[in-house]
Amino acid sequence: MSRRGFRDPLTYKATPVQVSVPASSANLGPGFDSLGLALELRDQYVAQILDEEIFDIDVTGEGAAEVPRDAKNLVIKAMTKGFEFMGGKPRGIALRALNEIPHGRGLGSSAGAIVGGLSLARGLVLSGTQLMSDEDLIALATDLEGHPDNVAAALLGGATIAWMEDRASVPTGCAVKLEVSVAIKALVLVPSTHLATAKARRLLPESVSHKDATINSARAALLVHSLTLRPDLLFQATEDHIHQSFRREAMPKSFDLLTKLRAAGVAATISGAGPSLLVLHTGNKSERDEIVRVAGAGFTPHDLEISATGAELTSA
Repeated sequence: MSRRGFRDPLTYKATPVQVSVPASSANLGPGFDSLGLALELRDQYVAQILDEEIFDIDVTGEGAAEVPRDAKNLVIKAMTKGFEFMGGKPRGIALRALNEIPHGRGLGSSAGAIVGGLSLARGLVLSGTQLMSDEDLIALATDLEGHPDNVAAALLGGATIAWMEDRASVPTGCAVKLEVSVAIKALVLVPSTHLATAKARRLLPESVSHKDATINSARAALLVHSLTLRPDLLFQATEDHIHQSFRREAMPKSFDLLTKLRAAGVAATISGAGPSLLVLHTGNKSERDEIVRVAGAGFTPHDLEISATGAELTSA
């Protein structure tokens, strides 16, 4: 049946909705593809349903020149997937995006776009929360992103533990939220260079040793405890043996800085696939300033609050 004759079973809101989505850092050292942390640097999206069969898209901010203005736009792709999951498809969509999360730096820009798009779709449909639960949204977002760690943090906020499980023989992303100790601060060191996540993942080995897997398993478990109750153990808890070193050739300057900081006892990790670094600390300003001094001019420092909330939907 043509779109003109199609009767959409969904009822859409007449007014725009707005969502803000936090940046996120994944892995946090040993928690490869499982641990994530929401950071208070937010992309803003506003969307409205249109009667015309068009995508009216405007993008400003980070990476705006490279973002598609058609059906290939990641926010639009996520919205479309969300509408289809709920059983409908609107004729057209108007989207306005203000991007603050740097692209290609390991801070969850694609996860933010995906979670933002799904949240907009749910928010634009009457009874949307009944048709798409948070669990559904994480599963849909994981399907688009390929792994659940960043999307979980972007949706839920705080720190998150994410995993995959088979449901009716379909791999499905799942997640739970942790409340992070208020003593923990986040410092992100962003280089000028970009790194595509797909390229970074291709550098990983097919297998790791039993010894390294054991070390990471213990450190990841310790990190959950450290993030919530024992920040004094952050350095030990962020030790990684299964992924960061294999990506060194793709980001030598980031890895050199990581090595320097960890040699000094700083709880530093590569943020997601890199090349940004995440430093988790409880120190004072002088200690923070010393870390920035060591990083040098090649890295832009961002002191970011850990976002207690994830995606936030409001009326525009």
